[in-house]
Amino acid sequence: MKRRSMKSLAETISKQVEHFNQTEVECLIVEFNALLGEPTSPGRAATGLERGKFRSILHNIFGITNDTMVDRVFRTFDKDNDGVVNTKEWIEGLSVFLRGTVDERIKHCFYVYDFNGDNNISREEMFHMMKDSFHRLSTEEDPDEGIKDLVEMTLKKMDHDHDGRLSLTDFEHSVREDNLLLEVFGTCLPDPMRIETFEQHVFQELK
Repeated sequence: MKRRSMKSLAETISKQVEHFNQTEVECLIVEFNALLGEPTSPGRAATGLERGKFRSILHNIFGITNDTMVDRVFRTFDKDNDGVVNTKEWIEGLSVFLRGTVDERIKHCFYVYDFNGDNNISREEMFHMMKDSFHRLSTEEDPDEGIKDLVEMTLKKMDHDHDGRLSLTDFEHSVREDNLLLEVFGTCLPDPMRIETFEQHVFQELK
């Protein structure tokens, strides 16, 4: 990307995205282009990070290895649902991923966990996520009963309006009471050390 067009793009995006200044946005565009690499199909320019490449970034850079969570995080980044994460979506996603407020991080996790997009986390969604995590830790042949008990215990703790599912309000209320519940159904945000390493790498020229 030519320097002038990158500066223009960075200026536009920095006015629309929280938490990064224009120079930082420029650095993130450079990193995006480096991660994009060569197009996967000969003769076709890549328009964004495809799911496979995005999965590698979450695994290797941000330490998120649960495939269900990786897929859901991809969907939260890919706001126009076209199957690739473009430059603006990348920077918008990272603004929450790296520097999001408590409110932004709560909403991010909730939408990752809300598989069908109905603004509630159902028993079935909880079971699916917990089973996914439990299977990797458990040696039991059929841990389903234990997972069902865990779902009921979680609902008892977090379902403040007692309607048998978690709304965003329930989730937010619970996390503000106990911030360990933010990623209760699976890791979908990088830990502080990963964030620091990534920022040091991307913003090293700004030091």
